[in-house]
Amino acid sequence: MTVNIFTFFTLLLFITSAIAMPKITVKHQRNVTGFAEVQVSNDTMVNLICHIAIDGHKVFFRLKAIESSHWFTATDVRFNHTHFSIWCDYLALHPKYQAE
Repeated sequence: MTVNIFTFFTLLLFITSAIAMPKITVKHQRNVTGFAEVQVSNDTMVNLICHIAIDGHKVFFRLKAIESSHWFTATDVRFNHTHFSIWCDYLALHPKYQAE
């Protein structure tokens, strides 16, 4: 009985975590000079805080509702789409990144 309750609450935690993430779309491409590029689109009706990281360099930016970021370009042609790390969360949950 105790194992079933523990399993239920563990599954509930994972399910609510998956639902809580904002909906974004990530596009990858190579530009005319061969560098990998990435663009993030906000598919929600609220503002997001995002970061894109590649090779230890991290860029934070605000992404307005139903808009796309500009294209972020890698610094070396050897990088590809798997080298980018993209993270977005609701701006309301991160007050230090909100505009003054």
